[in-house]
Amino acid sequence: MSENQENKQGFWSRVFHLYYDGFRSMTVGKTLWLIIGIKLFIFFVIIKFLFFPDFLNTKCDSEQAKTEYVRHQLTNR
Repeated sequence: MSENQENKQGFWSRVFHLYYDGFRSMTVGKTLWLIIGIKLFIFFVIIKFLFFPDFLNTKCDSEQAKTEYVRHQLTNR
């Protein structure tokens, strides 16, 4: 390996170990990251199904019908 590749590999290894050691030694932080993860799950998964239903599947049956519906909506607005 060249010196540049060794430095990059060493850099990424140091970054990984920095975060790995930091997360391993956390006490309160682990609970906070768990809360953040649960909130992100709620935001991106559960709320999506509640507020953003699959509108085209309720209006159209085939891909061609979906295409025509979208084209019609875009050109008439």
